[in-house]
Amino acid sequence: MAHISDSLVIGSGLAALSYALEAARQGQSVTLITKRDAREANTAYAQGGIASVLGDEDSFEAHVEDTLRAGAGLCRRDVVETVVREGPAAIRRLIGQGVRFDESAGRFDLTREGGHSNRRILHAGDITGREIQRALLEELGEQARVQMFEHHAAIDLITTRKIAGRNTGYSHKLFSGEDRCLGAYALDEKNDRVETFVAKSTLIATGGAGKVYLYTSNPDVATGDGIAMAYRAGASIANMEFIQFHPTCLFHPAAKSFLISEALRGEGGILRRIDGVAFMLDYHPLKDLAPRDVVARAIDAELKRTGDDYVVLDVTHLDGEFLKQRFPNIYETCLSFGIDLTTRPIPVVPAAHYTCGGIRTNLDGESTLPGLFVAGEASSTGMHGANRLASNSLLEAAVFGHRAAVASQARMASAPIDLDGLPEWDVGNAVPSDERVVITQCWDEIRRFMWNYVGIVRSQRRLMRAQRRIDMIREEIRDFYWRATVTRDLIELRNIATVAELIVACALKRKESRGLHYNIDYPELGVPEDTIIERKELV
Repeated sequence: MAHISDSLVIGSGLAALSYALEAARQGQSVTLITKRDAREANTAYAQGGIASVLGDEDSFEAHVEDTLRAGAGLCRRDVVETVVREGPAAIRRLIGQGVRFDESAGRFDLTREGGHSNRRILHAGDITGREIQRALLEELGEQARVQMFEHHAAIDLITTRKIAGRNTGYSHKLFSGEDRCLGAYALDEKNDRVETFVAKSTLIATGGAGKVYLYTSNPDVATGDGIAMAYRAGASIANMEFIQFHPTCLFHPAAKSFLISEALRGEGGILRRIDGVAFMLDYHPLKDLAPRDVVARAIDAELKRTGDDYVVLDVTHLDGEFLKQRFPNIYETCLSFGIDLTTRPIPVVPAAHYTCGGIRTNLDGESTLPGLFVAGEASSTGMHGANRLASNSLLEAAVFGHRAAVASQARMASAPIDLDGLPEWDVGNAVPSDERVVITQCWDEIRRFMWNYVGIVRSQRRLMRAQRRIDMIREEIRDFYWRATVTRDLIELRNIATVAELIVACALKRKESRGLHYNIDYPELGVPEDTIIERKELV
């Protein structure tokens, strides 16, 4: 029996929850599926904050120009202007939904981060994402029109083309001749069965793909699921070569992917080599407040030159009580590893952090596949271009989640869809596998060669090596996938392999160095064009 609703939402971060709340407010029935606990989303790990123009000394024009400058010529100005101008309204919605941002003397306590010309970052201590996640999930719990299914891992999108190819006899009455998304199949982990979720509109808001790399600030859920599913379903993918490496993740053998927020540098933190020498002025006039790609490459260059394992972020010259109050989570976490940041510099290294490319959308979050909307890190809206400006990601997620819900309501009103009779999941000849070592081996190999060959600094030779490896591994995964019954680990492995392939393909297409993509064989800027991958190119 299929679960049928007006809208299917895949994900549980800010973009997903913004869409679900607005769709429910407009009277839609909404089904939300998420592969783990709903609180386990990239949003919950966002420390710094959300950027919006709220101060008297700031302006929309300044925020737009900062964003365009960081995007290195690939931002879509219309998208940037829309998101920036709709930012204050998005903030008001979040506050109305219970988000508590820090204030000082009756005003928002705005901070500044790298690449911003003004203080415009709202925050809730250093756990802004967690506070947003808390408030929106509580608000969602009050919505009778929303059904949530946790521990349901989406496997593949349902499309008219796929159904027709299986000779099921299903005939799509309204969209004959046009492919369309009609929902998704998802693995119910607790009951070990695949369920069918059917909807008039589907939103992918599954976050990024940091787990494609060996070192990442992302949580374990960030395996690029939505991007991979959309690509397999035929949606256009763009600019996957632009992977943002956060300059400062905690370097400690017992620390797993703990991010040291850019806001520490915004408040005056200084990057130094182990010998104590500050080095950022050698790379950019903004020094420690330079855009993230510049800072990450600078650290990478210093580590390769010196042979050191890490650099340090020094905040010992700042007021200790201020640091404890402003960054309580970072302070306590560092302290748990024996690092008192008020008296000792923090050892840091770069790590894969944010996927600037993704599923191509228009200004309403619609993908090139009818019926499929995308919001948040899984999307390529044109907001971030070749490099995301700090704290613009939560803003984009809030604005596009809302816009996509409004657009989906309009599409449903103008084009009713018959959802009866869609086929259930076909297990075929698959059986449970006793060779899980295949999954762990392929997973480890992908993450290691992506880090070594497709990392902060690239070359054509390294990229071609990565392409050869991913081609071979994908054949192994494909064979294993069709023989074995699905598990979450297998679903995620299949997806990171697809995303790795997309990143490499886009990187090989871009014969220049721009923003986050730096290729030593093509160090100069070329023509500012998007790198677009259609499914037929790689399959």
